[in-house]
Amino acid sequence: MKYLELTVHTTSEASELVSDILWEYTEGGVATLDTADVAALQSGKTGVYWDYLDESLQAERTDVLVKAFLPMERAGAVPEIMQKIYACRERAEGAIGFGTLEETQRVIDGDDWIDIWRKHFRPIHLGKIVVVPEWIEYKKADGEEVVLLDSNMAFGTGEHETTAMCVELMQEYLKEGDTVLDVGCGSGILGISAAKLGARLCYLTDIDPIAVASSKHNAAKNGVGEKVVVAESNLVDDTSMKADVILANITAEILVFLAPAVPAHLKEGGTVVLSGILPDRMDKVKAAFSAAGLRPLREERRGEWCALVLKEA
Repeated sequence: MKYLELTVHTTSEASELVSDILWEYTEGGVATLDTADVAALQSGKTGVYWDYLDESLQAERTDVLVKAFLPMERAGAVPEIMQKIYACRERAEGAIGFGTLEETQRVIDGDDWIDIWRKHFRPIHLGKIVVVPEWIEYKKADGEEVVLLDSNMAFGTGEHETTAMCVELMQEYLKEGDTVLDVGCGSGILGISAAKLGARLCYLTDIDPIAVASSKHNAAKNGVGEKVVVAESNLVDDTSMKADVILANITAEILVFLAPAVPAHLKEGGTVVLSGILPDRMDKVKAAFSAAGLRPLREERRGEWCALVLKEA
C-alpha cells in the first residue's frame, strides 16, 4: 500500500500541536524527529537506558521534523492541513515559535520493508536449531529442530550475531527438562528454541507489548505454546520465577541495570547466557554481574558483538 509522507519543519515547542493536526488526517502514523529528545535520553534522566547511539542523531539541528503518513486517497488534503497549521501559528503568535513550517512530500510503499525482508531471509542454521521463515518449505534433517518465524517479525530472526551466539551457547548448557528464563524476548526465538530442545518450561518476558504478542504468536505457530509462558515484565518486578538457564540478548546498559535481580531467579548450579554486548562495555557488564555474585565462565565474540556465560561464584 502506498502512502504520502508529509514532512513539516517546525520547533520543539510547536511539534505537538503540529502532530495533533496531522493525526486528524491519518491512521498510518505520525513521527517526530527532535534532537532535544535525543539529548534527554543521553542525560539518563528519562529512565531509558541506551547502549549506543547513531552519531547522526547527535548533530545539531535547528528544526524539528514531524512526519505524517497519509493514505493516497487523502493526499489532496495537504493544503487543508497546512492551512490549519498556519491558523494555529497565528493563534499562538508571541507565545510559541513555529519555525519555518517548510513542507516536503514523497510517495512511499508501506510494505517495502516486508518484501525486502522476505527476499533476503533464508533458513539460518544455529547448531541444532534451524530458523525458517514461514513462507519457505523446509524439510529438517535428523537432529535438527525447526523454529518458524512470522513474516512480519522485525527483530530476533537469528541473522544478527547477538541472537546467533545466544542460541548456539544455550545449546551447550541446556539440559532436558530444564526451566528457562528469556529476558527481553523480542520475537521469542530464544525461548522457543529452548522449548524445541527439550526445556520443560520457558518463561519469556519483555517490556514491549508488541514483543509479548509476537512471542505468544510464534510460540503457538511452533507448537510449543503449552511449554512457553510470556509476560509483560522487566524481570525486576517479578520475583517468583527461578530457572536453570537465564538468557538475555539485550544491550549492555540494560544488562547492568538488571544484574542485581538475576541471582534471585537462578537455580543452584544454573547458567546465565548474555549477548548484545559491545566489546568496550564488556568490563562494565562483568563488574555488575560479579558484584551480584556471578563469575564469568566463557566469552565469545562475533563481528562487533560479544556474548558472556556466567555461573554462581
